[in-house]
Amino acid sequence: MRVLILAALALPLLAAKSDPLAGRVAGPPQRCISLMSQQGLYIADENLILAQQSGRRIWRANTVGRCSMQSLDTLIVDVYGSQVCRNDRYRVLRTGTSIPGPYCRFESFTPYEKPPKN
Repeated sequence: MRVLILAALALPLLAAKSDPLAGRVAGPPQRCISLMSQQGLYIADENLILAQQSGRRIWRANTVGRCSMQSLDTLIVDVYGSQVCRNDRYRVLRTGTSIPGPYCRFESFTPYEKPPKN
């Protein structure tokens, strides 16, 4: 098992807009997403994680149950292979602490894409 630590640093996309999914169209939920094509996983709010794939696509994953998170916390994801999937586990490391919190789980990943320009 590899543990992948993904820093939840302020993403310019999140800082620039209050809702990074505004104006995007939701696609069908997927069970897994490839980590190779992602620019990172970011905490958007206490129950929402976003993965930036490209300028056109952002993946949205809610948490299974409540998982107290803040935007500058660090995600510690248990990764098996090159994908992160529904029900995969992760923990949150609060800013300024050294002991991660309890395990949380991802729900399905929903792609949000910018509509094509006419």
